[in-house]
Amino acid sequence: MEDAAFPHLGESSQPAPRACPPRCSCPQPDTVNCGGLDLQVFPDNITRTAQHLSLQNNKLQELPYNELSRLGGLRTLNLYNNLISSEGLPDEAFESLTQLQHIYVAHNKLSVAPQFLPRSLRVVDLAANQVTEIFPLTFGEKPELRSVYLHNNQLSNAGLPPDAFHGSEAVVTLSLSGNQLSYVPPSLPPSLERLHLQDNLISKVPRGALSRQTHLRELYLQHNQLTDSGMDATTFRSLSSSPPRWNLQLISQRHSLTPNPKTRPAPTLAAQPHAGPLSPASKLHRLEYLDLSHNQLATVPTGLPRTLAVLHLGRNRIRRVEAARLRGARGLRYLLLQHNQLGTTGLPAGALRPLRGLHTLHLYSNGLDRVPPMLPRRLRALVLPHNHVAVLGARDLAATPGLAELNLAYNRLASACVHHRAFRPLRALRSLDLAGNQLTQLPGSLPGSLHTLQLQHNQLRTLEPEPLAGLDQLRELSLAHNRLRVGDIGPGTWHELQALQVLDLSHNELSFVPPDLPEALEELHLQGNRISLVGPEAFLSTPHLRALFLRANRLHMTSIAPEAFLGLLHLQVVDTEDNPEHVLVQLPPTAPRRPRAEGS
Repeated sequence: MEDAAFPHLGESSQPAPRACPPRCSCPQPDTVNCGGLDLQVFPDNITRTAQHLSLQNNKLQELPYNELSRLGGLRTLNLYNNLISSEGLPDEAFESLTQLQHIYVAHNKLSVAPQFLPRSLRVVDLAANQVTEIFPLTFGEKPELRSVYLHNNQLSNAGLPPDAFHGSEAVVTLSLSGNQLSYVPPSLPPSLERLHLQDNLISKVPRGALSRQTHLRELYLQHNQLTDSGMDATTFRSLSSSPPRWNLQLISQRHSLTPNPKTRPAPTLAAQPHAGPLSPASKLHRLEYLDLSHNQLATVPTGLPRTLAVLHLGRNRIRRVEAARLRGARGLRYLLLQHNQLGTTGLPAGALRPLRGLHTLHLYSNGLDRVPPMLPRRLRALVLPHNHVAVLGARDLAATPGLAELNLAYNRLASACVHHRAFRPLRALRSLDLAGNQLTQLPGSLPGSLHTLQLQHNQLRTLEPEPLAGLDQLRELSLAHNRLRVGDIGPGTWHELQALQVLDLSHNELSFVPPDLPEALEELHLQGNRISLVGPEAFLSTPHLRALFLRANRLHMTSIAPEAFLGLLHLQVVDTEDNPEHVLVQLPPTAPRRPRAEGS
């Protein structure tokens, strides 16, 4: 038989035009994309030189060995979202793919993992199948393997052999979330930096289970069944004093060979809940991110490492936070304790003082009746909505002069119980949320640094200029859902709000547009009032207005003076829906826009 790979004498040595399977695309000489074509059969004319093959989003049920064996140069094989079952994946399917580095078989019908995967692999994605068992050489003996994704399967601890990662010493990311694990597996790769175990049935972290994870930086254990008895003082303890290196930007944003089948590596650890004594030299001395939310913890875990920067403990059953349990976590920057059972004595004075570098504290949806005393001095964000705070004294916030964000929304604060100097110490405060309380007037001594002030859903009846004096940096003010009338807004109230761009006066009792609104205003919410007339000078003081909301008032066809919008050259939105009559609004002609000056 003639070999088509070599030209005959006298023929041109130029390569023949490269074939591409029907309906597929081949954008590069080494790339074949047959994704999203509803294929039920593996294409039979893929070039032998292909290095990247995409077959995602089809209806393939099996992988024929004879076709795969021709593609020994493959580096990437994408089989995402097909119908491939374990029966359709023969044991020898990948034995010829000795160059394969990335394989994606997520969202298929696998009931067990492939017994043998190539030694060359770097990334394996078997997520969202029905996998109940993996084998020693599925992921074992893969020195280049970096990432393994097994989330959303049906793995129990019995389906995870003790030598599952033997010989794979470079794995940095392992996702086992959304399975049926009842305890943390004790034989995980020592190289791990990110371990996802959320959404399992984990009730225990066996003693020593994490003892080899000296590189671990992120540990996700949320949505499990952990109790205090499922962990002890050695679970997270670190002997290292290395400073934390957590990327704060990530947080504010913060969310995928052929070994001899007869050779089976000897187990390194027994697959039992107790993996033996803990070695003093093998501790979590790089752990930066720990998520234990949505469990059944009654206390803060002990032995937290000093390197820890983020600790999620929300939605547990914690009743009290003790300083002794936090003393080791001196590098903590973010502490989230929302939706627990912290009551009057839940945060005693100084309980968080060991956390000298704490940046953000979340305490919403607890039972606190006062702002916790003696908070860390460097705290920048205190989030306390949906508690029972009813009193705010003159010194309650004095311990945290650097606060930039304070959220006390939906508590029980009445004006008579808020000291007129309560906010004076907060000279760096930029955002204050007092929505959903029982305030009848604006609090006094508001910091001039404020950019955002939320006062919606209170019982405000009057607005006077004095409480707003000095707020020349305020950009957003919400007074929605109060009881304000135009006659209750004192003259000069808006005078010093020179930077105000967004004003929400919706759902009050206004009968017309308040006069002398701030000149810088760009967005004005007046919906849900009793406005029946908009006069010709209603917006004379707001030439920069871009959006105006007048829906659900008492406007009729002739309620708005034709001259009302003259001069509003930036106006783009006027909402007049849900009034007694349809109101037609003619927007003014737009003036030619000049380029905005740098820094303006």
